[in-house]
Amino acid sequence: MFDIASRDIKYISGIGPNKADVLNKELKIYSVNDLIYYFPYKYVDRSRIYYVHEIDGNMPYIQLRGKILSFETIGEGRQRRLIAHFSDGTGVVDLVWFQGIKFITGRYKASEEYIVFGKPTLFGGRFNIAHPDLDKPDELRLTSKGLQPYYNTTEKMKRSFLSSPNVAKLMAVVLQQIVELLPETLPHWLIAEHHLMSRNDAIHNIHFPTSADALRRAQYRLKFEELFYIQLGILRYAKDRQRRYRGFVFEKVADIFNTFYSQNLPFALTGAQKRVLKEIRNDVGNGRQMNRLLQGDVGSGKTLVALMSMLLALDNGYQACLMAPTEILANQHFETISSLLHGMNLRVELLTGSITKKRREPILKGLLSGEVHILIGTHAVIEESVQFNSLGLVVIDEQHRFGVAQRARLWNKNIYPPHVLVMTATPIPRTLAMTLYGDLEVSIIDELPPGRKPISTMHQFDNRRESLYASVRKQLNEGRQVYIVYPLIKESEKIDLKNLEEGYMHICAEFPEYQVCKVHGKMKAIEKEEQMQLFVSGKAKIMVATTVIEVGVNVPNASVMIIENAERFGLSQLHQLRGRVGRGADQSYCILVTNYKLAEDTRKRLEIMVRTNDGFEIAEADLKLRGPGDLEGTQQSGVAFDLKIADIARDGQLLQYVRDIAQKIVDADPDNSLPQNDILWQQLRSLRKSNVNWASIS
Repeated sequence: MFDIASRDIKYISGIGPNKADVLNKELKIYSVNDLIYYFPYKYVDRSRIYYVHEIDGNMPYIQLRGKILSFETIGEGRQRRLIAHFSDGTGVVDLVWFQGIKFITGRYKASEEYIVFGKPTLFGGRFNIAHPDLDKPDELRLTSKGLQPYYNTTEKMKRSFLSSPNVAKLMAVVLQQIVELLPETLPHWLIAEHHLMSRNDAIHNIHFPTSADALRRAQYRLKFEELFYIQLGILRYAKDRQRRYRGFVFEKVADIFNTFYSQNLPFALTGAQKRVLKEIRNDVGNGRQMNRLLQGDVGSGKTLVALMSMLLALDNGYQACLMAPTEILANQHFETISSLLHGMNLRVELLTGSITKKRREPILKGLLSGEVHILIGTHAVIEESVQFNSLGLVVIDEQHRFGVAQRARLWNKNIYPPHVLVMTATPIPRTLAMTLYGDLEVSIIDELPPGRKPISTMHQFDNRRESLYASVRKQLNEGRQVYIVYPLIKESEKIDLKNLEEGYMHICAEFPEYQVCKVHGKMKAIEKEEQMQLFVSGKAKIMVATTVIEVGVNVPNASVMIIENAERFGLSQLHQLRGRVGRGADQSYCILVTNYKLAEDTRKRLEIMVRTNDGFEIAEADLKLRGPGDLEGTQQSGVAFDLKIADIARDGQLLQYVRDIAQKIVDADPDNSLPQNDILWQQLRSLRKSNVNWASIS
């Protein structure tokens, strides 16, 4: 037997260098192992053969057995199509091809028997099947249940004769060539304990199931293994780091924290904020380095919790630092934290790319001497020139915008790495958090501060502008401010910018008595800043913008958010945008404007937004509707692995189940020394070499 992991697919009969090149480029399939792990996306039952006289227009895919009576070509140029009149003796059906006509006429002959497979439709009073599969009866490999695999293919693959049936034939050839049993990738004790199918049987049955039950068991085994190794890698990495890195011990809660708590706290902490602070206290007091993810909806009071954690560091003789993804956000944190610490003898500094050299020097000196207690900035804070006296805690806002390498550079500023608190306003579903941030402890603030009213969300069609503008004018007359957001999506950037410009002119004409400002990502930073400041200061009452305002602008007086073309935004993004209002004590509104023609998925998205303000419910729904690859805010590109069969949205229960198993193994075998687990650590090493960078999950 050949080594399937390393055997190049170009040496497999039926593939050759040209097809191998297409598979390399289109699907990143290089070895036989890559190929057998390219799983079907669906299966169609081909056990039943129908008669032509049984066909009706509502049938799904069907199978017929008969002969081609004759061929004819109709139409010219692009309209040209080939029709084969096919009969089984009970009636006639037309087989239609719009492409590859030369290939079809060269390959299939009249008067020979074929099995035809496809979807029948009624056209011009006759049933036809477009681009059917045709096989000779003796060539068709039907399983006992007739479940036939269907593989995703691209246009380039189809042009190279790698359509779904071709891929299935290749797969059959490859699996026949693997004469010995496929080596096992899970220990026998684990397979027995959890009643799993063997790897060999699972791979054969995932491609060519012997029964519906065998297919279910094969899918379960392969999903189990995929999710299990992801969790085992994450948990082992976390355990190693825990043992390797000691953390600074914050032993006491002293004057700085207590003074702030008794004199400067703007309002009583919510139960959720108290709970999270307690979790952080435990982390920073136990001698291990803290790595905690703090999740909370926009406006839930994460910044206050982060500040109080920084004060714990200060009380124990350490400095603290807060990193934000943009200058606007860094400035905002600086203003908020400086005003919260008003009257306390603490030095807080701001360091961003636009701070002048003259202003920078005293900040850098103060950091080195320990006179600067809290530094707030963008990634400028991780430059070589920025050295701390004793950095004890780092708070990272909107984690997904910082790369791993950038965060690692912070760790090198000390003998011990500082404690890390990661904040995100993007609610991440529990199943995704276990995968994206599997090695971080998770804290959730799930209460809004007292006095905050839930935002009222409505869906309106764009032909009701008159009543929409009347309610906007009412809010403006009461002294409130309004956001109007337009999509700016790369594929249609020019059209989007044109819509935004036209929208801006229209709003200026509609509300001539109010100043209107405009912000989009294509503007120069200084222009953008000027326009933002007009709105923040209250001079401009309406801001027309793209999603650049999704993170960063805090205007408590803004009470209305209008989102134009809301159907073009994802759920998480709509929720983030909605979070820009509702920051003051007044009732706030979010209006989702769309046209009448909406897809079913879009309608569901908008209904969820209108129904709930709960960010976690929204994130779960987003994950189910769109799949993990598309979640804004969580940036699935941050996931260091490529899921071949498991689905984080649908396999959440299994994910939790395998995580618990992996946790027990890591706890029982911290040194990876138990012989019964050899296969686990070996497989983890080979996965790490091929496609997984566990270190990027932190």
